[in-house]
Amino acid sequence: MLRIPTVDLKAQYETIRGEVLSAISEVLDSQRFILGPKVDQLEREIAALCRTRHAIGCASGSDALILALAARDVRDGAKVITSPFSFFASAGSVVHAGGRPEFCDIDPRSFTLDPARLASRLSSDVKAVVPVHLFGLCADMDPILDLCASRGIVVIEDAAQAIGASYRGSDGAGPERMAGEMGVSGCFSFFPTKNLGGFGDGGMITTSDDGLADRLRLLRVHGGRRTYHHEQIGWNSRLDELQAAVLLVKLRWLASWSSARVQRAATYDDLLVSSKLVSEGFVAPPERRAGSQHVFHHYTIRADRRDTLREHLQAQGIGTGVYYPVPLHLQECFRGLGHARGDFPEAERAAREVLSLPIYPELTNQAQRAVVKEIAAFYGVSPG
Repeated sequence: MLRIPTVDLKAQYETIRGEVLSAISEVLDSQRFILGPKVDQLEREIAALCRTRHAIGCASGSDALILALAARDVRDGAKVITSPFSFFASAGSVVHAGGRPEFCDIDPRSFTLDPARLASRLSSDVKAVVPVHLFGLCADMDPILDLCASRGIVVIEDAAQAIGASYRGSDGAGPERMAGEMGVSGCFSFFPTKNLGGFGDGGMITTSDDGLADRLRLLRVHGGRRTYHHEQIGWNSRLDELQAAVLLVKLRWLASWSSARVQRAATYDDLLVSSKLVSEGFVAPPERRAGSQHVFHHYTIRADRRDTLREHLQAQGIGTGVYYPVPLHLQECFRGLGHARGDFPEAERAAREVLSLPIYPELTNQAQRAVVKEIAAFYGVSPG
């Protein structure tokens, strides 16, 4: 049986093993483990990639969101709007910062925050909006930014899944802007399975606001600029030097890996269409936004009878993912917010239908054909 994992980190590691071991050895020889030269270099290179003045390393993508919110004084129950169809940290971070998460439903095509619905959710007591660049596609940022600017609301990008992604406006005709460049700050995760993943947790916050960058650097080290002198109540949230060393190696490969992901996504598109799975309405491939660069952290389709299809693929040795099976407003921990089933129908429908197929730079054309062949077999159509 052909085994096709959802993600294959071992295949990636084999291509860069020597570079990574050399980088780790350099850090071990230096015995500099906390906020050393590798962290400084990574911050500069991520800032350059995202076209921002600053990048501030921290301990995780979740911490990046918490710190970004705290640095903009989200506290005392301040309302923060985000997507109900996202990883837990998008809303959990709001609570940890001291705010109250509010939700706005998603656009059914892109799975990202719907600007048309956002307008009616904004009020004078909303402190911030956190659009999520989900699966590697930037949210439709221009209308979100315009709505928030007119009301004095800050926009913090949850770009955990979208490093290297870009946006050219709703119609694709605007200037190219990078994920992490558009809001007052952008938050990234270096969790091992991310497009740029470390060997453990890690995160980064980007901003072009000098004062905000200064405060973020303060907050990540217990609120102090000097050891044992604390100006504010901060966190212990520093990016490890070893993680930075690994990420610097991987960053050199990121552009080619992203290109490979885009190519794999196009192959899936072609195979799904040629097999008539799309025209027959069994599956819907992921949305593209004109002019913008999707980096395909996940290749996520909508699928009829999703759960049964997933069981069929698993039985054939094909891994899949469901991101996310329970929308945030229906999570047990957020019961106190008072939401009920039906409040955000598009997020709920997505949770029932989405299925992420294997995608990574090392995925072969043969493997992709096998995946689509088994999907076609499940629905009883010719694989094309």
